[in-house]
Amino acid sequence: MAGCITTKNLSATFGDIRAIEGISIEITANKVTALIGPSGCGKSTFLRCINRMHELVPGARTSGEIIWDGRDIYAPEVDATEVRRGIGMVFQRPNPFPLMSIADNVSAGLRLAGMRKNKAGIDEAVERSLKLAALWDEVKNKLDKPGGSLSGGQQQRLCIARALAVEPDIILMDEPCSALDPASTQKIEDTMDQLKDNYTIVIVTHNMQQAARVSDFTGFLLTRETGEPGRLIEYGPTSKIFTMPDHKETENYITGRFG
Repeated sequence: MAGCITTKNLSATFGDIRAIEGISIEITANKVTALIGPSGCGKSTFLRCINRMHELVPGARTSGEIIWDGRDIYAPEVDATEVRRGIGMVFQRPNPFPLMSIADNVSAGLRLAGMRKNKAGIDEAVERSLKLAALWDEVKNKLDKPGGSLSGGQQQRLCIARALAVEPDIILMDEPCSALDPASTQKIEDTMDQLKDNYTIVIVTHNMQQAARVSDFTGFLLTRETGEPGRLIEYGPTSKIFTMPDHKETENYITGRFG
């Protein structure tokens, strides 16, 4: 299934620094998977490995396998650009192109993919993506306004729409609500809930209540000692992780005893 990702003994380094080590996990298609754990345990690095952004950092390396759509995304014959198109990324802080119009922000990826001359197709994709990101009704009469003119929450949904425009199978979200107010956070969470019918979503969050609210599965990462890489301590249905975890470390983190 195209929306399913399996990592096998995945490790990642920055030069001599080991960021994550030995992570094996199966991310279920059309569900929301939350990754939790203290800062520095490798959650964001794990996300960046999944869509091959980790390798863009000088000296960064990965080992192990990431299987998506039946193939290892790090195999020599696999095009990294194709991977990033099928596995979209939404970052912690909204990063629209501030002077580019709302419509052009959404269609930027499509234009890079060669759709420049198909205006009708681009217009249709812009409307579809903004509707999926629950932003259309708020911006449909000002699509020519700069993306930077929107509020923080709207900008984050604009970035979600931009990721959706190229029709990915999977959407990765790295703390997408950390810079947003509660009302904007609620809209992002509602959007995630609607999107999972057609997309697989993986979200990194430090908000335990958010993880419990939005996710179907949860993975807990932890660095047990200073200087050691992050490892997957526990993974399973969110209802079990938050009520009957198998590891005391998971319980301590979820209940706020550390982290």
